[in-house]
Amino acid sequence: MARFLAAAFVALSVTLPMAVSVVPAHAEPSKAQVESQFRGWISRDLWPQAQKAGISKVVFDKTMARAKLNWSLPDLMPPGFPPPKQRPQSQAEFSSPGPYFNESRMQALAASGRALAEQYSGALKKIEAKYGVPGPILLAIWGRETGYGRAKLPYEAVDVLATSAFMSTRKDLFTRELIDALHIIESRDVDEGAMLGSSAGALGQPQFMPSSFLKYAVDADGDGHRNIWTSVPDSLASMANFMAQKGWQRGRDWGFEVTIPKGVSCAQEGPDLAKPISAWAATGIQRASGKAFPESEMKASGMMLVPAGTHGPEFLVTPNFYVIKEYNNSDLYALFIGNLADRIAYGSGAFSAPWGNVGHMLRSDVLTMQKTLVAKGYDVGKADGLAGYKTRRSLGQWQQKAGLTPTCYPDEGLKAKLR
Repeated sequence: MARFLAAAFVALSVTLPMAVSVVPAHAEPSKAQVESQFRGWISRDLWPQAQKAGISKVVFDKTMARAKLNWSLPDLMPPGFPPPKQRPQSQAEFSSPGPYFNESRMQALAASGRALAEQYSGALKKIEAKYGVPGPILLAIWGRETGYGRAKLPYEAVDVLATSAFMSTRKDLFTRELIDALHIIESRDVDEGAMLGSSAGALGQPQFMPSSFLKYAVDADGDGHRNIWTSVPDSLASMANFMAQKGWQRGRDWGFEVTIPKGVSCAQEGPDLAKPISAWAATGIQRASGKAFPESEMKASGMMLVPAGTHGPEFLVTPNFYVIKEYNNSDLYALFIGNLADRIAYGSGAFSAPWGNVGHMLRSDVLTMQKTLVAKGYDVGKADGLAGYKTRRSLGQWQQKAGLTPTCYPDEGLKAKLR
C-alpha cells in the first residue's frame, strides 16, 4: 500500500505517449478506435476476471457502462501507440530535504490539527482506546494526505482504475484494484459516482487504494457504511485500524530527535541494529530537547536514524516509526508525520538541527557509488541509486575503514575518493 499512497501524493504531470514526436511504422489508431478497444476489453477480458472474483453482472454492467478513459493520467501506453520514452536519471535526487519540511506549511497544518483535535476529541479518544494509535498521529496523517479532507479529489476512481488497468505500465496491479473497487460498490459502502480519489486511484480522505479499503476501512459512526469520503470518524478510525494491523505498539512514541556525540559512529543505522534506548543513551546520545528519554521507553528497543547522515537532524526511532512507513515507505514522510504529530500534541516546533547542504548528486552517481561499495563487500541493500539506510551505513563503514570521518551520506566530495 505504501507505494500506492506515495503515487497518490507525488503524481507528476508527464507528456502523454500521444504527444511524443515519433514517426511510427504504422499509423497510430485514433482515440475513438482506442475507446472502442476499451469497451471490448471490458466485456472480453475484465468481465471474466470480475465474475471469477464474485462480482455480480448487475453491478459490473451498471458500473462499467459509465466508465470512461481518462487520457490525462501519467504513464499511459494506449494500444497501437509507441511506448513512453525512458526519461534519463539526470535530475538532482539528493538536494537538501529542508523544503519537504517547509516551516510555514508545517505551522499551518499544526494549527489546524490542534483545532481539529479539540473538535473531534471524543471520537479520537474512542479510537485510541480501541486501536492504541494516538490522535495526533492520525491527525498528522490526515493533514499530510488530504489537508484534513479539504483537498479536492478530482477523479472518479473507477475511471482512473479502468484506464490504468487497460493501458498503463502496471495493468495487472490496476486490474486487481479495479475489481476490488467493484467489491466496494457491491458492498454499498459508496456509489460509484461518489467514489472519488487521486490520479493513482487512492480513495477518500485517508488515500486508501481499494485493496486497502477492503482490509482496513471501518464504520466508526455507526451508519452502516464505511465512508472514508465524508465521514471524519470513519476516516480516522480506518487509518487507526491500518496502523494497528501493521503493528503499532500501544503506549510508545514514534521517536526522538537526538544529538550523537562525535565519538559515536553514524554507521549504526537501521532497524536490524536495534537495541534498548538505555543502551543508546549510555553511549552519550541525548535528546535534542535536553529532556530525558521517557522512563517507559528506556528498556524498549530503538534504532538510530540519520536520513541525511551527519548533514542533518539525527534520531532514535521506535518500531512505530516503521509502522508509519507502512503508510508511505519514506523516511522523510514518517519524520514529517512524527514532527507534525508532536506539534499538534505538544506545541513543539521544527527539528533542532538544520538540514544541511548535501549537494546535488545525481541518482546515477549514487548508483555508481553503490556498485563500488558492493564490489568491496558492503551490503547496500538494493543498488538502485537511492541512498537508503544500508547504503548510508555502508558508506559510513567504508569512510571509517579508509581513515575518513564518517558522514554516512553520498556527496560530491566522496565521488573521487570511493573507487
